[in-house]
Amino acid sequence: MPSIDLTGKVAVVTGSGRGLGLAYAHALAAAGASVVVNDVDENVAEQAVKSITAAGGTAVAEVVPVGTTEAAERLVNRAVEEFGRLDILVTNAGILRDKVLWKMTDDDFDAVITTHLKGTFTCARAAAVRMREQGEGGTLILVGSPAGQRGNFGQTNYAAAKAGIAAFARTWSMELGRANITVNAIVPVAATAMTETIPAFAPYVEALKNGEPFPAFLRKGEGFGTPEDCAGLVAFLASEAARGITGQAIGIGGDKVALWSHPQEIKTAYADGGWTPEALADAWPTSVGAEPQSVGIPAPKFPEA
Repeated sequence: MPSIDLTGKVAVVTGSGRGLGLAYAHALAAAGASVVVNDVDENVAEQAVKSITAAGGTAVAEVVPVGTTEAAERLVNRAVEEFGRLDILVTNAGILRDKVLWKMTDDDFDAVITTHLKGTFTCARAAAVRMREQGEGGTLILVGSPAGQRGNFGQTNYAAAKAGIAAFARTWSMELGRANITVNAIVPVAATAMTETIPAFAPYVEALKNGEPFPAFLRKGEGFGTPEDCAGLVAFLASEAARGITGQAIGIGGDKVALWSHPQEIKTAYADGGWTPEALADAWPTSVGAEPQSVGIPAPKFPEA
């Protein structure tokens, strides 16, 4: 089994003060990378840095809310000023403002889109500029979500942002390929502040806090585990072992890793001269509409009591 060695590499991980982002930062530092930790809370960011350095890693904090070009440039510049270069960007920062469509405000929508979608764009753009200048390649790891792959009730803003992030990965993998910069989206599933409010998972998350491990049906059947379970994928994708992997959406959680498919045509039909409304109504049930696609994140399957 090859060793994952990121010695000499420099990473920026947005939203890495706690939860998944902190786990990603720890994994990168443990593999030898120097890490710029980012959070909006100075105390949280500094505690994250202390936890990384206490474990033998190297890290500094940059406290700024992602979304703007100025914030992105601050993060990239901090990496260069502290460590001389930038090799890895993980766009993890995110917030939630969940509401059903008819109750969602402009502010609810804009806040989530700004942090997730625009924040990913501005940070990736700034990182790509720097990596192209260095001329030695690099790695962009964009954090998606099952909600972006399948939709989720009450998450118009979040699902749209995460779907866009998956599209970013596909597009940028083509644009940055000649510069030897890989771009992938990861789709993590873990017990975090964002997921522990889901009623079905709440008792298991509470048990985890009390030192009890997740049961096998969650770790394997649902692919649901801890943030640390997702962090190995980030360190792997940042390494030379993953240099040939780009443009992919990769799920990770618990004991499970998975490759998500790209959207593609699954069934076609043709009509000479084109389709009238009547012809569509006649053909739909027995042709392309015979097996409509499902939507939403499947409910967890718990064992019978």
